[in-house]
Amino acid sequence: MRESFIIVTLAWVVMALVGTLPYLLTGSIPNFTNAFFESISGFTTTGSSILADIEALPKSVLFWRAETHWIGGMGIIVLVVAIMPFLKINGIYLFYSEVSSVATEKVSTRIRKVARQLWLIYMGLTFAETIILWIGGMSLFDAICHSFATIATGGFSTKNDSLAGFSPFIQYTVTFFMLLSGINFIVHVFWLRGDFKTAFKNEELRLYLKIILAAGSIITFSLFFQHHEMGFEPAFRHAFFQVVSILTATGFATSDYLQWPLQSIGIIAMLMLIGASSGSTGGGVKVIRHLVVFKRIRTLYKEYFSSSTVVRVVHYNKNVVRPELINRVFTFVVFYYLILIVGTMIMMLWTNDLKTSFGAVATSMAGIGPGFGSVGPVSNFLHLPAGAKYFLTALMVIGRLEIYSVLVLFTPSFWLD
Repeated sequence: MRESFIIVTLAWVVMALVGTLPYLLTGSIPNFTNAFFESISGFTTTGSSILADIEALPKSVLFWRAETHWIGGMGIIVLVVAIMPFLKINGIYLFYSEVSSVATEKVSTRIRKVARQLWLIYMGLTFAETIILWIGGMSLFDAICHSFATIATGGFSTKNDSLAGFSPFIQYTVTFFMLLSGINFIVHVFWLRGDFKTAFKNEELRLYLKIILAAGSIITFSLFFQHHEMGFEPAFRHAFFQVVSILTATGFATSDYLQWPLQSIGIIAMLMLIGASSGSTGGGVKVIRHLVVFKRIRTLYKEYFSSSTVVRVVHYNKNVVRPELINRVFTFVVFYYLILIVGTMIMMLWTNDLKTSFGAVATSMAGIGPGFGSVGPVSNFLHLPAGAKYFLTALMVIGRLEIYSVLVLFTPSFWLD
């Protein structure tokens, strides 16, 4: 068990170190700190960048940059769906614990079998998006790179303005595939088997889609009525693109959301904290954890104001969630927001700017890419001091590996027999 935690954490760090070589050897990013930041941002599928002129890079480097996303995303899928549940350190453990025994038998008993199914789905989605983007007018090179970044929910683009310069068809296509990539990959397995009933019964999936619909609708009307120069279709397209991009932690942009109405920016900030579905390549706290926390708070409220002595239980997918799992979820959420708050305070030592500090920490932990302030969607992280960059890379790994698998390495009891 101890070796598993060490390997899980070190794997991402070692990959990031190796990943700096193409940047350093080609001179594209001659500074090691910046190369390491770009590399670990790629492998953790964060998508934050220090590059000011992306289009000036050789195609070989741009391809490697996109490939770090795809490799990292593939590793994450196997990690969070096939390995972490057995270590009981991931939100997907709830899914395994609460679905029917038949589904659990078929999907979670053999890591090798699960990995094979997930890789096929992962590669299938990548291939499908590449073909559609290519047919839609992208060059084959751009289509491959953007598909790598989309399916991995990474966000590295080959263009300085991300996807803003591409056609509406391209933007709608990427929105659709970002949405698919933010869904639990076990749900994709059910779809692949034709078991649509089980897939759509999943409460996390239903809430995930409702969040997208609600947030996208509110921002659409906000942009349409408050930005009079923007028609309804562009407002709809930019709103839903950015909602899906932020919620799934992809980080692509078609618009500078920091120029949107205040309530829209507030919704974007909330989406950063919610995160994608468990068992996906997306980051953040995850929809399933917020769902369990909300349900537990609701049962506590009913118990407090009820004269009955009956203890109310939390249900997920019509199954009872065990108390120890609820405690684990609450502990994770508390840890996550505690690290977010403390991390923001630490970042302010370098930036002296609350918006930038919060945005940088939130986007690094959730693996999104752009944040707020001077690290927004039309900015980059180049101007930050070296210490701040290393701090943010640590947060990328902590957030990507679900906090526990990293923090446990710093507890004395972990190293005792």
